[in-house]
Amino acid sequence: MEGLPTTAGCRAVAEMAEPAERDAACLAGARAAGARFVGKANLHELGFGVSGVNPWYGTPVNPAAPDRVPGGSSSGPAAAVGGDEADIGFGTDTGGSVRIPAACCGVAGLKTTFGRIPVEGVWPLAPSMDSVGPLAADIAGLTLAMRLLEPSLESIDDPPTTVGRLRLDADPAVDRALDDALARAGFDVVEVDLGWDEADEAGRVILLAEVWETLGRLAVDHPEGLGQDTRRRFAQAQALSPAERRQAEAVRTAWRAELTEVFRRVELVALPTLVAPPSLLGEASAMHGIRRTTAVNVAGVPALSMPVPSTGLPVPASLQLVGPWGSEARLLAAAAVVEEATS
Repeated sequence: MEGLPTTAGCRAVAEMAEPAERDAACLAGARAAGARFVGKANLHELGFGVSGVNPWYGTPVNPAAPDRVPGGSSSGPAAAVGGDEADIGFGTDTGGSVRIPAACCGVAGLKTTFGRIPVEGVWPLAPSMDSVGPLAADIAGLTLAMRLLEPSLESIDDPPTTVGRLRLDADPAVDRALDDALARAGFDVVEVDLGWDEADEAGRVILLAEVWETLGRLAVDHPEGLGQDTRRRFAQAQALSPAERRQAEAVRTAWRAELTEVFRRVELVALPTLVAPPSLLGEASAMHGIRRTTAVNVAGVPALSMPVPSTGLPVPASLQLVGPWGSEARLLAAAAVVEEATS
């Protein structure tokens, strides 16, 4: 943001940061609309993590469950809209960093199609997977936020009707909540089988490899200004072999073809954002094992996460709807149907 330093939630970056000379390009729509910015939000250090726990600036309180992590990396915007401190929030999503905190904090978040929203001036992480997306307490707010990012966003009068249900190894209460929401929304639900877990793992490798190329100098030159979790992840990134990256890129190519084929049969794919409730604050590292988001970034397609009514869980289950390239309007229309049917 013009006139303000970007610290990326990191002491090493903060010590070198200068006030920005201009806004990031993605803020142009909000500026033109006269949106009132109420603050810059906290995040997981460097955007490089999924718990939202920050050793330098404190951890945002999860408004839905204060004893649990807010999710990352865009923890601050999710906590702000979930706690009614802001109507909308903007975050980045490279491996799930909008959808994961949305799921943790009981709000809605949208990962946009790769390249749809300009990232000029946005803190970089993994350039082939970085995206900007909105967060809000409900789908109307999410639609408004998306229109501030892209004022020309189209509307869809006829929402999708056919949804592919992907089943993963999830908490039964999460699966029940998702199945009930899809049924109440009246979708024609078709069971689909996809190589999601393999694509998720490929995404982890690609993300780590690109982060090392983009930000690895921080680990080399300023390790004292990085938190323990971030140093550990940089070590993992440095240790990756060229062969591992080549294999991950091969998986990415096959995965994109697999998704293209499934979207010939269904309009959207539905699955959990998190397969279990968000981790307790003292068990933050467990978040890496319960997210199911990075496969979306590998493909570059958009995905929307939203809370649905649940029983037996500390926060609402999060339904993740995934669409083909450029289908943000379709996702918002489908989410509005789910929200109305389950309210």
